[in-house]
Amino acid sequence: MTRREWLLLGGASVLRAAPQAPSAPVAVGRCASYGDDLAAALGDLFRQLGGIERLVRGKTVTVKLNLTGSPGLRFQGRPLGVTHYTHPRLAAAAAHLFGKAGARRIRFVESCWASGGPLEEYLLDSGWNVRALSSAAAGIEFENTNNLGKGKRYARLKVPSGGYIYPAYDLNHAYQDTDVFVSLAKIKNHETCGITLSLKNCFGNTPASIYGDDAGRDEPNESPGKGRVEVFHMGKRAPSRSAPQELDPASRREPGFRVPRIVADLVSARPVDLAILDGIETVTGGEGPWIEGLRLVKPGLLIAGLNPVSTDAVAATVMGYDPRAPRGVPPFRTCDNTLLLAEAHGVGSADLKRIEVRGLSLAEARFPFER
Repeated sequence: MTRREWLLLGGASVLRAAPQAPSAPVAVGRCASYGDDLAAALGDLFRQLGGIERLVRGKTVTVKLNLTGSPGLRFQGRPLGVTHYTHPRLAAAAAHLFGKAGARRIRFVESCWASGGPLEEYLLDSGWNVRALSSAAAGIEFENTNNLGKGKRYARLKVPSGGYIYPAYDLNHAYQDTDVFVSLAKIKNHETCGITLSLKNCFGNTPASIYGDDAGRDEPNESPGKGRVEVFHMGKRAPSRSAPQELDPASRREPGFRVPRIVADLVSARPVDLAILDGIETVTGGEGPWIEGLRLVKPGLLIAGLNPVSTDAVAATVMGYDPRAPRGVPPFRTCDNTLLLAEAHGVGSADLKRIEVRGLSLAEARFPFER
């Protein structure tokens, strides 16, 4: 049996780390609110990481937002940014700091739920002040990556190791036409993947025009109106034939098997250069208002790191979980561990012994997400 067959069968509860899986420092800090001190708090994390000037100066920086679900779905009537969406003031603070550090262009992206229209309109529907965000730094752009958008063709990004589910993914040009890729995510639980942090945020890189439930059979549907449940979660249908097809159509048709592997594929194909995790205010128990038992929490934390696996491992620990837990152990009760799958792809290390935590210690930052 080959290594890939062993992984696809899910025969082992724990995956070994790839020998080359890198590690990078992770900075943890307190931030009580989305007020005037937000940019200073985020800037402190960047300084603890050694500064971001060398990363962004003169570069195009693409920031993947976390705008899960329709903007019309609100939890307890609260603003989306204090529950399950990226907060607009955090996005503005990040843009300001990138601009101050010399970024040439800052592009905000997201594959907007059931929409192929401009990202700016989606942000307005979500309660964002787009004009204020646009003025946070010079050279700010917006791109809805749910379809072709402003590009002329899709970018095919290959999974270096060959992939768990697909060998490559066709994405909006913005994910290739960049020097630096930032995952700006909420710290939350997730019904399918247990937790959703900087890695799971990249699930939204994929365009519904190709991977959506109403994607065209042969060519993309540039006006998508559905999510990716049938294609990605359940494997009930294939993506558009214009894109690479599954490696093994006979593999398990189960969300807890498929989605973590697709996420690991995506972050291997489109590496994350900077992970920023918002734990100032968020939710626990799931990823959005459609999850029964959702609760509001206020950890008052920000976490940032230069490796997404290491950053997510620290965040998982802060949430009260073992980042190396196998399937069946919280938070991975009904799914495989995305961190370990990405680690086996060589994306990064989830081994806390190899990760230097700067700022707050794990003990000081600990905020259990389960009762």
